Amino acid sequence: MGEWVQQLIAESGYLGIAFLMFLETVFPPIPSEVIMSFAGLEAAKGGFSLIGAIAAGTTGAMFGNVFWYLLAKQIGIHRFDSIVRRFGRWLTVSLGDIEKAHKWFDQHGAAFVLFGRMLPTLRSLISVPAGFMEMHFRQFVIYSTIGTAGWTSLLAIAGYKLGQDYAEIEAYVGPIGTAVIVVCVAGYLWRVITWKPHA
Repeated sequence: MGEWVQQLIAESGYLGIAFLMFLETVFPPIPSEVIMSFAGLEAAKGGFSLIGAIAAGTTGAMFGNVFWYLLAKQIGIHRFDSIVRRFGRWLTVSLGDIEKAHKWFDQHGAAFVLFGRMLPTLRSLISVPAGFMEMHFRQFVIYSTIGTAGWTSLLAIAGYKLGQDYAEIEAYVGPIGTAVIVVCVAGYLWRVITWKPHA
């Protein structure tokens, strides 16, 4: 798969980078670590500019981010009221939690979206709660773009500096993504065990 990604980026340039990052955001078949590190590698070879690669990757990812945001906003969190009442323990959510989440998101949503875009594995999912909580669209786009640009820049620059040793990027970023998943699973299990409904 890595060879296919590298070939597509080499042949399609910025458009290929944007397309792959869009796919990675909407349905993550290929990790952004591979896409953007290859983009950085091609930039180092002189195929295109590093800034252009970062811009293309950010643009493609943002199209995917906006897709999930609009879909979640269209569905609306309150359509899940009956599901929450029935499966609240397994979702570890009550109707009261949803109201509290709305208030929390009004105060801290910008930071949540900004820094969430820089978390491996979870970065593609940040758009869903933002859409459910009806975060202001312009605010969502601004903070998502900043966070996404930071993430794509980090990976592209790493690929640019490391050359063909892009596997070294995965050696560092991969364990971080695994740790995030482990922490989330452990947190979920703890909430299921200790969960009590809030009015």
